[in-house]
Amino acid sequence: MNAALLIVDLQEMLVPLVWRGEELADRVAALAREARRHGVPVVALRQIGPSGTDFDPELPGTRISSRLGLEPTDVVVDKTATDAFYGTDLAALLAERDVDTVVLTGLATDYCVDATARSALSHGLDVVLVSDGHAPAADGDPAAGLTAEQVVDRHNRLLGTAVHPGGTVRLVAAADVVFGR
Repeated sequence: MNAALLIVDLQEMLVPLVWRGEELADRVAALAREARRHGVPVVALRQIGPSGTDFDPELPGTRISSRLGLEPTDVVVDKTATDAFYGTDLAALLAERDVDTVVLTGLATDYCVDATARSALSHGLDVVLVSDGHAPAADGDPAAGLTAEQVVDRHNRLLGTAVHPGGTVRLVAAADVVFGR
């Protein structure tokens, strides 16, 4: 396994809005430290949008959360869609590093994490979905009658059983992620 840690949209303005956001950011920061210790690339994805919107890239809230403690060796990739591969150089960046597996974390479970997991499979990558390393909005999905915890459980189950000829999805708790090659 030649892995990269993907951190999706753990941005200053979003961490307070999601289920257990600070706890999640701290857990992902620990994963990033462990990844770096093993020479595994850390890639932080940042949702941006047009000037004058909430996702205006010039606004401080769109910065990657300081809780992650990004290092100069980490890569930040700006994205404009839920799928982190769409319209970005993420696939090329991972290919340059011979990555065949992404360890996936971030926000939001039912949007960008889901879309990025499915797209990674379509790009021929295996996915290690950190089962306690992603979160939805703090109130879950009220329209569907799901709490935040239920949204996480549902997506872990759906993505963990996804069948795709491009790659596989494995669910692994943060404490059990192994980056050693």
